[in-house]
Amino acid sequence: MNSIPTMTKNLLVVNFLAFVATWVLELRGIDLTSMLGLHFFMAKDFHLYQFVTYMFLHGGFTHIFFNMFALWMFGAVVERVWGPKKFLFYYISCGIGAGFVQEIAQYINYVALGLDTFERVNLGGGTIMMTADYLNLWTTIGASGAVYAILLAFGMIFPNERLFIIPFPFPIKAKWLVVGYIAIELFSALSGPGDGVAHTAHLGGMLFGFIMIRYWRKHPESSNRFGRNRGQEFFDNMKRRFDERKQNGRRWVDEPDIEPHYREEPPKPKRKNQEEIDAILDKIRKSGYDSLTKEEKKKLFDQSQEN
Repeated sequence: MNSIPTMTKNLLVVNFLAFVATWVLELRGIDLTSMLGLHFFMAKDFHLYQFVTYMFLHGGFTHIFFNMFALWMFGAVVERVWGPKKFLFYYISCGIGAGFVQEIAQYINYVALGLDTFERVNLGGGTIMMTADYLNLWTTIGASGAVYAILLAFGMIFPNERLFIIPFPFPIKAKWLVVGYIAIELFSALSGPGDGVAHTAHLGGMLFGFIMIRYWRKHPESSNRFGRNRGQEFFDNMKRRFDERKQNGRRWVDEPDIEPHYREEPPKPKRKNQEEIDAILDKIRKSGYDSLTKEEKKKLFDQSQEN
């Protein structure tokens, strides 16, 4: 756990604690999912805070295991690149965005089924339920929307990184893995509800993540408020110093207990009037050194000192 970045580690811990709390409270007759899960916005138990709380709840061990495994695998890398603040903002924002898209999908289903015209719903098998109670069952939980957004971020940051994914016996580039997941989720969403998986929420998280990353790339100054990753900043500073050294002909100077810095090479002074010096040298060759005037001797002496 010590090798996992701070924010990824905290998200893992919070999700597992919420999972345990859900299980313990359920034994005592308290339905945490009903309280904190994201209800359809037209249901009586809907609250705005559920757009945040729903992503920390899970429906079973398999559900939370695969979500947290993906968060650990890809989130740790993305956080090291972006830093904890930007990573957390991205994670929460995409989770909220996933919930928003899921609400839109549920509303489309609500209209398509004509539930606004019926007071009761026939669920089959002789079971009839009030429409209001039926809508209250449309509850979304899970970190999948945010996790899928993290997967997208990894694919956009390291598009050509090769990954081994079971059951494929060969490595797959991250960008193609992301495209594959999008295709699967899109096909599943268009196939209609029934498997109990919020495929539109997965796509919603990736959609919001894509928009956010594209915006940050076009407006890099907008990311400054999150602070910089110290490790990335170190390498950026090293690269900047190397470039300055290469361009300006500077050299390293290391002094004890002082951060390495640069010392400028003293610029070489410009040569004096070369034509005048050449004339003095010609005069020496023809008539000897003694034929020089006092001023010519001084100029020649000054020139020899500069060289």
